[in-house]
Amino acid sequence: MNKITFCIPSKSNLQYLKTCIPSIRNNAYKKDHDIIVFVDSDEDGTVKWLDQVKDEYNLTYYINPKLGEELYGIGMAYDFCIEKSTTDTFMIFHADMILAKNADYEAYKYLKEKTVVCATRIEPPLHPNNGEKILQDFGMYPEEFKENEFNKYIIDRVEQFDEVPTTEGIFAPWMMYKKEYLEILGGHDPVLHSCREDSDIFNRMLLADFTFIQSWESFVYHFTGRGAGSFDGDEERHRKWKEDMNKSTLAFIKKWGTNVNHTNFMKPIVSPVYKKSYKLVNPNPRLTEALEPWFNGGKDIVIEIDGNKFSNGDFQMIQKLNDIIKDSGEIGEFELGNLKITINSLTEYQNDLINC
Repeated sequence: MNKITFCIPSKSNLQYLKTCIPSIRNNAYKKDHDIIVFVDSDEDGTVKWLDQVKDEYNLTYYINPKLGEELYGIGMAYDFCIEKSTTDTFMIFHADMILAKNADYEAYKYLKEKTVVCATRIEPPLHPNNGEKILQDFGMYPEEFKENEFNKYIIDRVEQFDEVPTTEGIFAPWMMYKKEYLEILGGHDPVLHSCREDSDIFNRMLLADFTFIQSWESFVYHFTGRGAGSFDGDEERHRKWKEDMNKSTLAFIKKWGTNVNHTNFMKPIVSPVYKKSYKLVNPNPRLTEALEPWFNGGKDIVIEIDGNKFSNGDFQMIQKLNDIIKDSGEIGEFELGNLKITINSLTEYQNDLINC
């Protein structure tokens, strides 16, 4: 395989980098991959440690120029690393992941033009599984990681199959060609720089006709959201993550007209995007706040809403409205529950969102 670049944002993740980076050097099939770390925050001595080990692990690190004042966010941090990379291929990698033996090769062998390839996560049983990952506890924290048991588990699992399967899904860690990423997608959406950045770019990949391949013999052990803060074991980090996630979810809805949607294997499901606005009579502040993210100010579709009659069922219809219109909408006026809908145009705009 050719050399690739591992792109790793870090937000005070020293505890995890100390196992993440050695795992790449020790377990990768190819030993001279490039490793780029972007330090977005440093409240734990990350920069000091990286400076001490940069030669030992042959890594490059960059520091947020506004360190301690303002976060880049994970999306922009990834893009910074990708721009700095000099290899044809990059791999998005989380600081709270451990690369399994030969995982780089087992993913790379599926890589081709207009393809995004991801490894399979093995995680402690903290979050539900729809079949897109493996729940198996080999340690909750890096200091507890059961490396020998993990390695044996992977060997035994792969040996069960005459032909190791692949599935059609996408989640970190994922790899693709740098040129396609920059020219077709243009990077992550800077509006979604902290959360939902992955769901947004996966939508755009699907619309750009990329093929998703998840290899079930390429593995990482994932400590489950420790880098970002989705794990609630760190109360303050988790509180900030929830705030960022809520803000980014509303921005995602505003952009796509729906919430995040995907198959059990994490392949995105993208609804059509329409230009929509609403007219509200008998308004109240809570209703206005709830409605605002679901409309983008366009006049192709106009929804008239009476705040005195508005029900929970009406709100559910608004959340599904793009798919309802796709299935049965036509130019003209009709009523749906307490909603009066005027369709002036059925033009779809989702492909305009592919490149940032």
